[in-house]
Amino acid sequence: MAESLSGKTVVLGITGSIAAYKGAELARRLMDLGAEVHVTLTRAGARFITPLTLRTLTGNPVTVDMFSDPAQWQVEHVSLAKRASAVVIAPASADAIAKLALGLADEFIYTLALATEAPLLIAPAMESSMYAHPATQQHLEVLRARGARILEPEEGRLASGAVGKGRLPPPEVIATALVEMLAGGDLSRVRVLVTAGPTRESLDPVRYVSNRSSGKMGYALAAAAARRGAQVTLVSGPTALAVPPGCQRVEVETAAEMRDAVAALFPDCDALIAAAAVADYAPAQTLDQKLRKRSGPLTVELRPTVDILAECGGRKRPDQILVGFAAETEELLLRAREKLKAKHLDLIVANDVSRASVGFASDRNAGYLVYADGRQVEIPEMDKSAFAERVLDAVAEIRGRRDRAG
Repeated sequence: MAESLSGKTVVLGITGSIAAYKGAELARRLMDLGAEVHVTLTRAGARFITPLTLRTLTGNPVTVDMFSDPAQWQVEHVSLAKRASAVVIAPASADAIAKLALGLADEFIYTLALATEAPLLIAPAMESSMYAHPATQQHLEVLRARGARILEPEEGRLASGAVGKGRLPPPEVIATALVEMLAGGDLSRVRVLVTAGPTRESLDPVRYVSNRSSGKMGYALAAAAARRGAQVTLVSGPTALAVPPGCQRVEVETAAEMRDAVAALFPDCDALIAAAAVADYAPAQTLDQKLRKRSGPLTVELRPTVDILAECGGRKRPDQILVGFAAETEELLLRAREKLKAKHLDLIVANDVSRASVGFASDRNAGYLVYADGRQVEIPEMDKSAFAERVLDAVAEIRGRRDRAG
């Protein structure tokens, strides 16, 4: 992996966070991987680590005040923006994230971020309350929607002495994420199987039993996985949605057809994300002719359909990742945890579909990521494309932890 960044020009932006001191080690790791590293400090960042340290390490000038030599920075922010293979903001303070999201350009790194077409990797680091604040989360949502890769901060002891989520990921984790991003994405060459949409269970040639799923969440997941370099197969129930770029779609209608398609594809996938709303019941008998309307009540016998995700959980390999969804209207987290355990999942996404703004057919979602190791992360309301990125961040995290462990 020593040549993974060979020939790459990486701009490293260090902002005003106590974790700025880790920028020196990060710069060294990027150079060890073959990158040419150019560091720019915000004024606040320069109060935590000196330009001299970083210039000595990288052998390149370090920019702090873009107005110190106007003739130089007007050329440099454009030329470096064009030469950059990637821009890494680590650590990214709450202030830096807000400025990037709003397109402000009062310091060199923010000007460069506006001028470049290079991919952007952001590693937030701050107090947990600042990270969880709705303003910070909304700014991160905006940046994700624009294509930026966000590395989730880690949990641990923070500068204040409190314990929470806000620590900068280790430099080796940031460097690995950058290598994966430039290689085509952090899910490059990962085979991802996504299920989406409803199923339809026929009562007669005209009528069927189904649900309100539009397929939007599953399609957003498939599109996001493809953008991150995955080889994506999308098993879809009936929807009006177009096939996401880079995805192969297998169209099905009934729960039995979806089960057969997933059973055939599951052994060869690295991760299954089961976002489909599979009908739990189907008519016990499908009539050949239309059922005629009659006076009085009509009784239809229903039989349970096969539990596709539970079947996969019962035969998954240790290296496979299984993600399910719990679309509930009450006791959300309790039922999500029950499903997580019963179906042997690595992660379950719990969302309250009784909320009109994030229910079926909505363009937005909100909920919780519940992990098999007991962790629970709340995701605020956001566009489904950004929500999909958060789910895939979790998949990449699980995969990374397994790779490092063994």
